[in-house]
Amino acid sequence: MKLSLKAFSTLRPHLKEQNIGYLGELYECKEGITVKELVAQLGFRDEEVEGAFVNYMITPKNFTLKEGDRVALVPPGTPGSCRLMLGIKEGSHEEENR
Repeated sequence: MKLSLKAFSTLRPHLKEQNIGYLGELYECKEGITVKELVAQLGFRDEEVEGAFVNYMITPKNFTLKEGDRVALVPPGTPGSCRLMLGIKEGSHEEENR
């Protein structure tokens, strides 16, 4: 299946080294992959990706992706006010899914 992949800040050099586009280019992966599995497949440790947006909404890492989803990955270190505005605050996405 194909996804549109974006990555920000410190995540970009790692993807560039692997010739993986990170500005909305299509990325092919297996059907039914979760965000967490995608992060691992891209070669990141879980803690290297603080937030994941799927189709412009913050999502938990156990979210299952589908064909055509737009995925954006955000590393730790996003400024505090932006973290709140984007919905990336300590434990926010885990708490919403309980």
